[in-house]
Amino acid sequence: MQARTISSVRGKRGEDVLDRLRSMAIFYEFKPGERLNEAELADALGVSRTPVREALMALAHEGFLEASSRGYVRRRLDVKEMKDLYELRLAIEKECCRYAAQRATDEQIVELGQYLAHSRSVAPSTSVTELVELDEGFHDRLAKMTGNAELEKMLVLISRRIRFMRWISMDNAVRESTQDQHSALLNALQERDAEKMQALMTAHISLRQDQIVEAVTRGLAKIYL
Repeated sequence: MQARTISSVRGKRGEDVLDRLRSMAIFYEFKPGERLNEAELADALGVSRTPVREALMALAHEGFLEASSRGYVRRRLDVKEMKDLYELRLAIEKECCRYAAQRATDEQIVELGQYLAHSRSVAPSTSVTELVELDEGFHDRLAKMTGNAELEKMLVLISRRIRFMRWISMDNAVRESTQDQHSALLNALQERDAEKMQALMTAHISLRQDQIVEAVTRGLAKIYL
């Protein structure tokens, strides 16, 4: 029993370390190209090097870090990579629309409407981080309606990779437009119109090349301020 308890504590500590380092990676607290020092991170977090080492390996697998000759470095903020990620996100979310229209229960659709109403009620002064979480929550619920756990997992991973881009692009005008688009998606879902949902999702997600360049430029300015 004691061994099981110790194992559980270690597992929780490892999850906490991974969550903290992932957040640091997402929001570029590690500068692009910065080499990450395992020992320094362990000291800063007050843990041993083992959970840090395991977390860095996981973050490399998730695409935030890349291996170097002396450990890991934060991947650079790259226009081509962001374009590729948005294209992948669009492909995944269009499939989510198709399956959600077929498989969503009436209860799930009602719950999504309630979630959207709550999201709309949030004050404009709400932190950008929370607004992005609300946006992601809408898409996560659509993915859950597919009944396909693998699609859900893929969307979670992609959402993490582009969260910084959504964060720097979020303002009140963008938020209002996003909420309107979510409402249109909900209406199409209520009609079980997969084709309409996919068209709306394409318009919702697609970014022109110049928009991605602008977002990356703004992101780099925030990182190095």
